[in-house]
Amino acid sequence: MLNNMLDYNPLMPIANATGQPAMSVPTYWTEDGLPVGTHFFARLGEDDLLLQLAAQIEERQPWFHHYKRIRKSLL
Repeated sequence: MLNNMLDYNPLMPIANATGQPAMSVPTYWTEDGLPVGTHFFARLGEDDLLLQLAAQIEERQPWFHHYKRIRKSLL
């Protein structure tokens, strides 16, 4: 299972194993409205930088309205 996961996402297991702060933020949407995430990493103990970055990205490019549309299409 790990090998299969590494084929699709080789970076996140490294962050999980080392305890390095990391996040995935939706930064693009396909024509079908599916989110595409971008992974960001920070140095140990700098979780606050990731939260600041996420807030800046969301302020510049709000994403919440995308999820409202996806939820409606699932109902």
